[in-house]
Amino acid sequence: MVENKIINRNSYDQVMLPIYAPADFIPVRGQGSRVWDQQGQEYIDFAGGIAVLALGHCHPALVNALKQQSEKLWHISNVFTNEPALTLAQKLIDATFAQKVFFANSGAEANEAAFKLARRYAITRHHPNKTKIIAFHQAFHGRTFFTVAVGGQPKYAEGFGPKPADIVHVPFNDLAAVRAVIDDHTCAVVLEPIQGEGGITPATMAFLHGVRALCDKHQALLVFDEVQSGMGRTGKLYAYQHYGVQPDILTTAKALGGGFPISAMLTTDTISAAMETGAHGTTYGGNPLACTVGCVALDIINTPAVLMGVEKRYDIFIHALEKINQKYGIFHEFRGKGLLIGAVLKAEYQGKAREILQQAAKLGVMLLSAGDSILRFTPSLIIPEDEIIEGMMRLEIAISQWLSRYDS
Repeated sequence: MVENKIINRNSYDQVMLPIYAPADFIPVRGQGSRVWDQQGQEYIDFAGGIAVLALGHCHPALVNALKQQSEKLWHISNVFTNEPALTLAQKLIDATFAQKVFFANSGAEANEAAFKLARRYAITRHHPNKTKIIAFHQAFHGRTFFTVAVGGQPKYAEGFGPKPADIVHVPFNDLAAVRAVIDDHTCAVVLEPIQGEGGITPATMAFLHGVRALCDKHQALLVFDEVQSGMGRTGKLYAYQHYGVQPDILTTAKALGGGFPISAMLTTDTISAAMETGAHGTTYGGNPLACTVGCVALDIINTPAVLMGVEKRYDIFIHALEKINQKYGIFHEFRGKGLLIGAVLKAEYQGKAREILQQAAKLGVMLLSAGDSILRFTPSLIIPEDEIIEGMMRLEIAISQWLSRYDS
């Protein structure tokens, strides 16, 4: 008989592939914007599962939807379709520019599908050499081999051999740089309206409008990766809706399932027609459990009450960060939109974000970084205002304690 072993943080090092460096504590329960670990310590969650938990932990409506669907149909495969997938597809179409939807399981898979579609469309509708993809330095699009190659952070693609070719990277928000490399061989320009992992950097209005015009001129598709910025994160359902610029393809994931793995690629009738039966696929994409949860998450998030509340919560976070900065002078600037916020450390504290995150955890605050010099805040879109205030008070104490050691 196999003995039950004690599971703790040391267990990770024994049984898991060493590609992450998880925190020292193990969360075991979450409710709303609070989490409890194995020892019963409570945390206020400003990380939100990296912008996934838009409705917090264990939202009653999501839990109820999952319970009900779990007693009906878990999986049927894409040899058949299912009602929840068709319902969610129609909801996404009604709420966006899209006319066709493809479901997958992660942001990387949605982006993989988007990049394949962009090339397929260009090759079949224009000419076989129209394969160039223009992407941006510091971008992040996922961890498949194609998506790390399109992403603008070489460290994620190094050490795995030859990369997919015909991908060009230029500086973000630099329209002249795009103009210098776009031509009739370009199939797509791929970007995040707000760069997430690369530093919480929003695109400028002029840049996005300019890129749209260049794509139109050269018959290239404009692909928006809204895996992190979508689903209400910025105060609109999708960030492109702030800019008045419509993409040809959009990817969405993370908060689409409120914590249940699901992603989608959205596009138009004309572009989707470049794909035929068997051209792409996925075993689990569009499964009934994920799509049922996605339907409920979308219905709750895409409401004035939630979307308007994002801006109000942004103001509370920024006010608290400015107050901390007045006292300790640790931040250079604040970036982002809505509840996708980056607090950039001053030059003398560059590279120290992880240390601050670890100290914050000791005080009961779960935070993220974006790179090694930016604190990232991606909490629930409906986090109670008093929990923001309490969490920021804890963060202030953590920063004070960290600085006292750092400066000594």
